[in-house]
Amino acid sequence: MVRPRIFGTSFADVYPLYVAKAGRKGRTRAEVDEIIRWLTGYSRQDLEEQLAKQADFETFIAEAPEPNPARALVKGVVCGVRVEEIEDPVMREIRYLDKLIDELARGKAMEKILRKG
Repeated sequence: MVRPRIFGTSFADVYPLYVAKAGRKGRTRAEVDEIIRWLTGYSRQDLEEQLAKQADFETFIAEAPEPNPARALVKGVVCGVRVEEIEDPVMREIRYLDKLIDELARGKAMEKILRKG
């Protein structure tokens, strides 16, 4: 199987796109960071370090200190594929993040995005 190109893409290259997508809908970088930290368990400092070292997506996901167990509650379609049906664990984690950023950009409340209620 061919390794998806996104796995080798620097997370730091995609991060500004997440922030810009959220920003176009009046959401903030702090909200994007909160989503990333909720999903992965990275602290604010650890997230900044991952961005600074230009970690690729595969490494960023693999080094996530404490993936949130509630991430399995993230359901829906991203890029025409149901997130919950993605078999590759790295791709599923990437798509969880994509889905959460989509929800943020659509104006969903943070409590709902973070599956708090």
